[in-house]
Amino acid sequence: MHLKSLNITNFKNYPELALEFSPNINCFAGNNGVGKTNLLDAIHYLSFCKSFVQSADMQNIRHNEDFFAIHGTFEKNGQAEVVSCIQKRGSRKIMRLNKKDYERFSDHIGLFPVVMISPYDSSLIDDGSDVRRKFMDIVISQFDKFYLEHLIAYNQTLEQRNKFLKSEQFDETLCDVFDQKLIQHGSKIFESRKKFLDQFSTIFQQYFNTLSKGSECVEIRYNSQLQDSLSFAEQLQSSRQKDRMLQFTSVGIHKDDLVLLINDFAIKKFGSQGQQKSFTLAMRLAQLEFTKQQNGCFPILLLDDIFDKLDKSRILRLLELVGHNDFGQVFITDTDARRLESFLNEQYISFKLFEISENTIISHVESDADNRIN
Repeated sequence: MHLKSLNITNFKNYPELALEFSPNINCFAGNNGVGKTNLLDAIHYLSFCKSFVQSADMQNIRHNEDFFAIHGTFEKNGQAEVVSCIQKRGSRKIMRLNKKDYERFSDHIGLFPVVMISPYDSSLIDDGSDVRRKFMDIVISQFDKFYLEHLIAYNQTLEQRNKFLKSEQFDETLCDVFDQKLIQHGSKIFESRKKFLDQFSTIFQQYFNTLSKGSECVEIRYNSQLQDSLSFAEQLQSSRQKDRMLQFTSVGIHKDDLVLLINDFAIKKFGSQGQQKSFTLAMRLAQLEFTKQQNGCFPILLLDDIFDKLDKSRILRLLELVGHNDFGQVFITDTDARRLESFLNEQYISFKLFEISENTIISHVESDADNRIN
């Protein structure tokens, strides 16, 4: 699977742009603020029906315009598939596959998988448990539709229960109904997350060792209240009075977390900057590999402005991985076109490079590694 072309109108800083891509490595180079990340975000929309950067769709419409439109043509299993995302001011967002509107955006998730690696990935280590839960949810949802349905239903029930806990008129019977729904969906989510971590951890460790070339022992542990000796039902029942006082649900899979360790210590406190970068990068590459194992094809990989954050040795190891191991299609952004071109040529990687200035493609270069070798 790969993205053959991208057409955008009134999306962020772009009035209009049409691009044709290589099935291998594609690069966007230019100064900060010219819109490199916006192009990756447009691709992200075509996969996840939403922005990677801006949660409010309306704010992605270009200033003084009434709508934005993103159209992408994918080649998948030898067939052309056209995905469209259209957002008009004051209207519901529209997602289409081959000109047919989706009733539920969740039906689209996983059809054209994408993995994004960006400077924001440091939040996997630095931020709260919600970021790490979201990581699990994104990975699992791209191959397991039932998981996504359970997750949506669980979150809806959780919202209803929390609202109910704030009500002055409390009804034990109605609370029992909410609890049963949380148990029904939460137990399925717990089992899926546990199974995912069992498979994912091995892949992650392999990529960390490749990137770091060190002797560190790294580990990702799943931490959930459902691992407690009490059942989920017993925990909900015993915490009910406390929940009424707190006015929110204090137990459940919405409290799950991933414990990130290096040599048995928290990497947030005891990992060096280089070790932390290798850790998050290995998590994303493992996400790519894991998704490929589940779906049968590599997701599209988006590398956003990471070369300024990595030393040259890690950059070259990363490019060697994605450029020579059948990693599928890759999109890279960088502020320095010559640096990017030099790194890719040094690794004998074929690529297509677009230089951007003021939301316009000013030039593009195609390089064939086979011709350079010969």
